[in-house]
Amino acid sequence: MGFKHNIIYIVLVIFISINLTNCQLKKTQKNHGIVFLKNRYERLIINKSNTNDVIRILGNPHTKSIKNKSEWIYIERVLVKGSFHKLGTNVISENNVAVLSFNKYGVLKNKDFFDKQKLANLKFTNEKTSNDLGQSSFVAEFLQSIRSKMYGNK
Repeated sequence: MGFKHNIIYIVLVIFISINLTNCQLKKTQKNHGIVFLKNRYERLIINKSNTNDVIRILGNPHTKSIKNKSEWIYIERVLVKGSFHKLGTNVISENNVAVLSFNKYGVLKNKDFFDKQKLANLKFTNEKTSNDLGQSSFVAEFLQSIRSKMYGNK
């Protein structure tokens, strides 16, 4: 009976050690964009840092403004696994955006930082822009009506 007891004890120790080696103390993260954007953003100084300093600290911008090419935008997004009641789906833990504006000489003139709360408080307009490209021509509408009449009764 002692030999059988030792085998059970050894199997139990192996089973527990395998389970403990698979446990993680930190949550797994999926990073998109610049890691630690806020820390790097704080190193930039208005009227002192230039485009070369920004590229050295933050790297190339993710995007530039459509209207103003001297406005650079950097993004950081961190996804973590949700808790048990979220069924393990990804949840956004950090969502940061930095907007940097430069003057005509390439010197930083303005910097804005938007975190998760500031982004949630942004208001968007409900106005819609109309364009003529989305409207169908008379011929296209006529052919669409014929098609619906031909195939509508099936």
